Amino acid sequence: MSLDTGPNGSSQLPVADDATRPSGVRVGGVLVTWKGVLGLVLALTALAVVIRFGGGSQRFETRVFRDPDVAFDFEFMFAYVPDFLRALWVTFQATIGGFALAAVIGLFLALLRRSRLRIISWPTAFFIEFVRSTPLLVQLFFLFYGLPRISAIPEPLRVWSSLATLIIALGVHYGCYCSEAYRAGIDSVPKGQWEASTAMNLGPATTWSQVVLPQAIPNVLPALGNFLIAAYKDAPLGFAINVTGVMFFANTTASRTFAPLELFTLVGLGFLAVSLPSALLLRRLERRIGYERT
Repeated sequence: MSLDTGPNGSSQLPVADDATRPSGVRVGGVLVTWKGVLGLVLALTALAVVIRFGGGSQRFETRVFRDPDVAFDFEFMFAYVPDFLRALWVTFQATIGGFALAAVIGLFLALLRRSRLRIISWPTAFFIEFVRSTPLLVQLFFLFYGLPRISAIPEPLRVWSSLATLIIALGVHYGCYCSEAYRAGIDSVPKGQWEASTAMNLGPATTWSQVVLPQAIPNVLPALGNFLIAAYKDAPLGFAINVTGVMFFANTTASRTFAPLELFTLVGLGFLAVSLPSALLLRRLERRIGYERT
């Protein structure tokens, strides 16, 4: 629910009456019902299982060697497509899991940074800037090699598998970027909407869930889509902690076959095959939500 405001920002009647409004919260033209919330809970539960138990690692068992008499051996490259697809599945798990975590973390960080209590907003702002100012690779090394050495932290909170570490690192890293996008979207909500909510004596939960966020989130979808694609391109960094993704596949296979050109070309084509359709789908989603809001 958004509130109509007059030219001077004064509150008017709400757009929909309580008796006729469908159950749920409308976000950018999409009605979020209890079924959607249940689906989100199930997705987060699956993410927690992957983080705790690490998902499945892949073994690359293809044993084909390139022809030394040709400049570029296409037959050799295509022979490793099945191994590449298995590695791509691991990278896909890390990307989706990490970004789902980032979307949730980012919203909480944005809300904490907007707090009027400096004891909350200042440490949150410092944490966001610290994470954004350090490389993801350094954060991966700290979480995988450094954190387990801190014995004061309970073992379930400091010792994770390689894939779980990558998901958490992507979630925290891009969660800080998402928080700034969320904050900009929240700040873009007209001041009259806040004043109208206060005038109608709406509680904080109702104001945020039915007035502010449904108007703020569509504004940040382009930025979130860009972060999703960026997370997909950063997920292969997990090879540094032995995540069996696409870069791990390319490095280990190239060291065995002495044919890096074909293998890294295959990785590049695979990235294009996923990134370009994803970018097009995100643009269509932006246009659809923009259309539904008009």
